[in-house]
Amino acid sequence: MSIRLPVSNGSEYEVRPQKIICLGLNYRDHIKESALAEVLRFKDEEPAEPILFAKTPNTLIGPDQPIILPAFLETYGFRTCRTDYEAELALIIGKRGKDIPESAVGEHIFGYTCFNDVSQRNFQKHEKAGWFRGKSLDTFGPIGPRIVRAEEIGDPQNLAISCRLNGGVVQESNTREMIFPIPAIVAFISRNFTLEAGDIVVTGTPSGVGPITPGDVVEVEIEGIGVLRNPVQAGR
Repeated sequence: MSIRLPVSNGSEYEVRPQKIICLGLNYRDHIKESALAEVLRFKDEEPAEPILFAKTPNTLIGPDQPIILPAFLETYGFRTCRTDYEAELALIIGKRGKDIPESAVGEHIFGYTCFNDVSQRNFQKHEKAGWFRGKSLDTFGPIGPRIVRAEEIGDPQNLAISCRLNGGVVQESNTREMIFPIPAIVAFISRNFTLEAGDIVVTGTPSGVGPITPGDVVEVEIEGIGVLRNPVQAGR
């Protein structure tokens, strides 16, 4: 899967990651709502280390492309079939690295963008295999609208982040509220997996996640980056 996005320096970037590595539970207020919703199977407590999961590249779509809710979900007979939006800050790795020290993380980041970690909650909550399928259905990774180079973003740990559903604000926070900041995230991931140029790291969502239905429009906005807008459609 390949998507081309404009870059803040006037160039264009082909988004074609080997890996998309995401963080769960990286905002304290989201931990509380997740525990209440029984999305997780542990107590309302801060994780001791970053909680990682993967999304696959088939999830990626660009700005204004539709999030498709698969028709086959209807065959499961869920009492409530729920798929949620999740507004997140994503970073794109610019230089290969393994065991990257926190002090050197900035040298390995190409830039930052908006991401919507669309999540099928029925699968995520109940599958014995974990979160994989619920996070990796086609079109469940909108990204964009542009990439802001790392040297142009300012302080990535102090950016307003919000999500609007059909024009109404449903998430509103700031990246300073992350439990694990970006240097700690990238250093931790690179101890476990070699990060390749082009890989995407998605840093977690604040509270306010909620369901989407066909006909909705979701907008993820991050200060200094812009608005990632995607309509929601029913699959055939």
